[in-house]
Amino acid sequence: MNKQLKIRHIVILVAPDSTLLTTVGPLEVFAKTVDQFNLIQDKVDFNYKTHVVSMENTKLINTSCGLPILTEGCYDEIDYPIDTLMITGLARHLEESSMNKMLEWLKQQSKTIRRICSVCSGAFILAEAGLLDGKKATAHWSKNEELAQSYPLIDVQIARIFIKDGNVYTAAGITSGMDLALALIEEDLGQSFALHIARWLVLYLKRPGNQSQFSAYLDYKSIGNPSMRKVCEWILEHLREDLTVEALAEHVAMSPRNFARVFVRELRITPAKFINKLRIENACQHLIDTQFSLDEIASYCGLKTAENLRRQFISFMEVTPAQYRKSFQSSLVDA
Repeated sequence: MNKQLKIRHIVILVAPDSTLLTTVGPLEVFAKTVDQFNLIQDKVDFNYKTHVVSMENTKLINTSCGLPILTEGCYDEIDYPIDTLMITGLARHLEESSMNKMLEWLKQQSKTIRRICSVCSGAFILAEAGLLDGKKATAHWSKNEELAQSYPLIDVQIARIFIKDGNVYTAAGITSGMDLALALIEEDLGQSFALHIARWLVLYLKRPGNQSQFSAYLDYKSIGNPSMRKVCEWILEHLREDLTVEALAEHVAMSPRNFARVFVRELRITPAKFINKLRIENACQHLIDTQFSLDEIASYCGLKTAENLRRQFISFMEVTPAQYRKSFQSSLVDA
């Protein structure tokens, strides 16, 4: 006889006229997880149940592409404990009284919800509720400057696919909601099962284009060694620093020689090349998303000078930073 599993309720809160994929992307990830749960049901004591609910007092929510979503109903009708809440889209079309009511509900729910997440401009709703104050967060690359200016208490990170700070998670935008959903599943059910779900959904570990943020960041997601995963996460947060092998080894309490050996074995790349790859990819994001000078970008990414940035960029990307910026910014304008 199968054992009785507890239910973890995953609630996706949909704003009117939000992007369809910010909702259905994470929903499909969790739905496929439920579909494949028989593979691990003997190893856990819970299963997921997904819900799509409306920010308005209506079940039918229009999306920006014109295809409506039929939800279960309004958020204030929820009568079950929420495990994970994902907010998709910006509630720009809600009336002020409706917005205030929803924010009060969110503040109350935040006291008991295990995980609170946003996708794309949903970060603005978390910000307005005060749930991002003093935290690192991100939104869609086109909205991060506005987020930083409107909410100065938030440490806005412009070059991350998603960020976890405490029990609050923010995803950069559109398809990054699927990356976030996979990360949540990995937290709950382990790396191997999360990668199994990714394969089912044909999700790439490297995502090209101006919305991918640190493709090398995703490279190490399949690493089983916890020390190497830990040091990679730490590198991402300290790119501007002098990241020597000695410093990295000390961070994970290993000798420099053993650290370098294990790092190459797990990532099939030396620490120096991995760090340089991250810095170049970070520079790519800044070239697209900002008007910072090359010196400013070089400093921010840990490459120190514009000349070093240019030299490394040509070696890695086979174009100059200026050519890269012109090419991608032109394509964005044409789009």
